[in-house]
Amino acid sequence: MKRIFLLLVIVISQVTFGQTAIDSITMDPQKQLNSAQRLLSGVHGSQVTIGAYGEMLYNQPEGDNGELDVQRLVLLLGYRFNDKTQFFTEIELEHVEEVFVEQAFVNYNVADNVNLRGGLMLVPMGIINEYHEPTTYNGTERPAVDNVIVPTTWREMGVGVSGRLNSLSLGYQAYVFNGFKSTTADGEGGVSGFLKGSNGLRSGRQKSIKSTVDSPTFATKIDYYGIPGLRLGFSTYFGKTQAADDVEEIDGANIGIAMLGFDARYAYQRFTARGQFIHASLSDTEAYNNLTGKDLGSALQGWYIEGGYNLLPRDKEQKLFAFARYEMYDTHADTAGSLAKNEAYDRTDVTTGLSYHIAPGVVVKGDYQFRSNESGGNDGVKNRLNFGIGVWF
Repeated sequence: MKRIFLLLVIVISQVTFGQTAIDSITMDPQKQLNSAQRLLSGVHGSQVTIGAYGEMLYNQPEGDNGELDVQRLVLLLGYRFNDKTQFFTEIELEHVEEVFVEQAFVNYNVADNVNLRGGLMLVPMGIINEYHEPTTYNGTERPAVDNVIVPTTWREMGVGVSGRLNSLSLGYQAYVFNGFKSTTADGEGGVSGFLKGSNGLRSGRQKSIKSTVDSPTFATKIDYYGIPGLRLGFSTYFGKTQAADDVEEIDGANIGIAMLGFDARYAYQRFTARGQFIHASLSDTEAYNNLTGKDLGSALQGWYIEGGYNLLPRDKEQKLFAFARYEMYDTHADTAGSLAKNEAYDRTDVTTGLSYHIAPGVVVKGDYQFRSNESGGNDGVKNRLNFGIGVWF
């Protein structure tokens, strides 16, 4: 055991000294990189690259006990086999008790503007699903739209292509994935469903844990960066859910999904802004609900707009962003058949607070969230005070 520990220390030391520091807190969306882009960028001096990000949070709902949580710690590992072939992986520990592989893929550089990828990858929908490191966004918690509608962190097994066309100021991604899992046999002659009205598709994420696949799904994203400080994104996702072998032929076992996303990020001097709109149209939900007894809506929709301002001079290494975000998200944007819309699923959050970047890669956050839904009740949507510490290196 001591020998293994000593070897690990030596490897990490060699890797650390061989890496070049990169500013992970730049708010310029045209320069901002996520974890995979950083480790695959080729700026490191070693074949083996290592990094990590993590966040520790305190949430205090109004009238309830507060909660302290090491929400996630993620180890980032990359290896460059040669100038064209690289491997990247994220290994995540959630709440100090669950371990997941968040990404694990091989990247092969075919040409300057073309990369082939295969493995476990993030679905390129919206902003946060690809840029979810805690120093890259304001707010102690990720936006609710990216938690309930997208749903972050959304990753699947697949193959695809990515690259940049700098002459057109465009970045592109296109992948074939397996999809969400919708149903399975319940062991008592019936069928259980994973998808439901309160959080839409979220419970159907397979996370590459012995994933069921019976039909492919398709995801694309185009980013435009031709205007200084501005980045625009358009995402699509089309396909059907996946059902277990013994139920896949039953009417209602699968549903169809057509999801579109628009996002924008902007930075000018000390001002930053971002916004996002996601809409998902689901087909065959009436048959699915009749089969499983669930209350899945036939449309999910959410959006937000956010503005931030750095209160410190631009020439300072530290940054102190005051921000406000307004978001609306509804997992019953529409329903099919006799299912009535549940107004409690039509929610609004207003978040305002501070993000204090005390050093490149270290942020201390605090915010207050005003939360409500159209039903007028406060069950599950109590106002909340949040504090957190985030790191990324």
